[in-house]
Amino acid sequence: MPSNPTKKTNLRPADLAREHGLSAQAVRNYEQDGFLPPAERTATGYRIYTELHAAALRTFLALVRAYGHRTAGAIMNAVHDGRTDDALTAVHGGHTQLLRDRETLNAVRAAVDHLTAATVPGAPDGPLPRTIGELAHRLRLTPATLRTWEAAGILRPTRDPTTGYRVFHAGDVRDADLAHLLRRGGYRLRDIAAVVEQIRTAGGTSALAAALAGWQQRLTGRGLAMLEAAAHLHNYRLR
Repeated sequence: MPSNPTKKTNLRPADLAREHGLSAQAVRNYEQDGFLPPAERTATGYRIYTELHAAALRTFLALVRAYGHRTAGAIMNAVHDGRTDDALTAVHGGHTQLLRDRETLNAVRAAVDHLTAATVPGAPDGPLPRTIGELAHRLRLTPATLRTWEAAGILRPTRDPTTGYRVFHAGDVRDADLAHLLRRGGYRLRDIAAVVEQIRTAGGTSALAAALAGWQQRLTGRGLAMLEAAAHLHNYRLR
């Protein structure tokens, strides 16, 4: 836990809260949860905060922006308990997740570029619609694999009203192609399902460009937030 600062300015919960647009109760809750060090009390029971608590609050909120509330709280708890390695493990876990997200974004971008270059939008090669057997043959997969992808939410074929057989249209073939590319890259079905849903929401691979750009901006913002949080955390631990 950081040592007490030399400057012992007495601050109220409202003083700390005002800087960040929080309520005084939120500050008290953060202290109760261990995100701030324990405050001394006056004879009448009022909390006395110092510059150390103000620094702790800035550090915690910077960590929230970078890693989310749960991880930020775990880091502050570890720091205050003297568990430096646990705090660093949580920080490194956030960086590992960010790297994994960047790799996923790059894989999605490459897969979409591949599909755009390989097919005419809305008109995959060969006759449409396709049966499950025809699509499985095209991808060199088994029908059972496509049924597994359907169960995972990756594929959403319609059904022939007469036979009840699955019918795969142009969008379904596109989704299957993308899933096949990402699956070969080792991505889990639930992650692929999330990517495919983004493409459906965007309206196709061409409209996905803006979504990918937004994704990139969010990852960049998170990386910069991690740098800022690291600076706050380092300075706080030196107090």
